[in-house]
Amino acid sequence: MSTLRNRSEQIRKFVLENLEACPTDIAEVTSSQFNLSSKVTNQHLTQLVEDGLIEAHSALNNRSYELKTLQEWTQQFTITPNLAEDVIWSSKIKPRLKALSVEAFDLWEHGFTEMFNNAIDHSDGKTVDIHLWQSAIATEISLDDDGVGIFKKIQNELQLADERQAALELTKGKFTTAPQRHSGEGIFFTSRMFDSFEILSGGIYFTHENNEDSQWLLDEDRVFPGTTVKMKLSNDTSRSISSVFNDFSSGDQHAFNKTVVPVKLAQYGDSKLVSRSQAKRLLVRFDRFETIVLDFKDVDRVGQAFADEIFRVFQNKHTHIDLQPINTNEAVARMISRALSHR
Repeated sequence: MSTLRNRSEQIRKFVLENLEACPTDIAEVTSSQFNLSSKVTNQHLTQLVEDGLIEAHSALNNRSYELKTLQEWTQQFTITPNLAEDVIWSSKIKPRLKALSVEAFDLWEHGFTEMFNNAIDHSDGKTVDIHLWQSAIATEISLDDDGVGIFKKIQNELQLADERQAALELTKGKFTTAPQRHSGEGIFFTSRMFDSFEILSGGIYFTHENNEDSQWLLDEDRVFPGTTVKMKLSNDTSRSISSVFNDFSSGDQHAFNKTVVPVKLAQYGDSKLVSRSQAKRLLVRFDRFETIVLDFKDVDRVGQAFADEIFRVFQNKHTHIDLQPINTNEAVARMISRALSHR
């Protein structure tokens, strides 16, 4: 009996985890995955509907399913000196988080309080809205403030020519506009704790997907006022806070000394990464780390001067820093090898 129950739970979990990606063919995908007849698969889907975990829709003989919203809540808060992230967490968020793994609960406490505090301390806004949504498989929380915008604020603080460069700086970590009160680690680590993490501000859409092909993307099709932060996490995640910190820390003091930099963010529009100036912008604050993983995913090619500035000029001045290029295609790898040969 327990074996049958375990298999049934595996089937139910598979349906819930894959429903968003396969709303119209989830029955066929599930049948194939578990070698089930259509009848048995439909019985499982019907039971999930009856249990209130998914919803079924029919249109012109096409049946589709979607995750049912188990709870949804929104509230606006006025930003005042007395607004405290721990109080909002304890009184408003914590009671609403249901059926979470211990790890998921810990991640939400860390991520929510970090991001809500950012809105209080950094946004220069008057209000922040919280929206919480939960299904049987995942929880999502978004924070929307009406402030100056995170990328615009970083741009002004560092006197950058473009908000897109602010997004690049944010990916590195160890940057804050209030160094007396913050370490600059909040967004860097929080973004890696969640299955998906998004920031929408100004003309930039900035997202990190926590999977094997994690990446940061930029989109300038729309303009977003203030700053919106969205976090989404599986309700039964096994990811822990300590494992995320350990991925980028080392030594007895567990110092934050490793970062991953998506090189593509240094490339604006149709421009190619060919100049020393572009390389120097990428290299800003690299000297604060011991290990830097340079992710060349989606970078088609780089110029000789760009590669030389990073892998010869910078590396010769900072021999203690370990530069690790990854996801390089043949053309990029060849140019890096050329620069290294002249060291």
